[in-house]
Amino acid sequence: MTMLAVFKSRAQTLDFIGRLSAAGVPAQAVSTPKEAGVGCGISAKFNARFLSRAKAVLSARSYSSFAGFLTLRA
Repeated sequence: MTMLAVFKSRAQTLDFIGRLSAAGVPAQAVSTPKEAGVGCGISAKFNARFLSRAKAVLSARSYSSFAGFLTLRA
């Protein structure tokens, strides 16, 4: 399953992706789906099995623009 971390700031999205990568989480920048209803048009995409690491990265850093997680179904 694929997860998106949705942000309202492009800079914070890219920072989050870099920190995920440093934590061993393969992640990439993708367009935010319209269904998310928020965002700057870019989100962090990663495999759901890394959700606990992603949450740890979020808690270690104050991302004021974080809007939430979105689960993508195939």
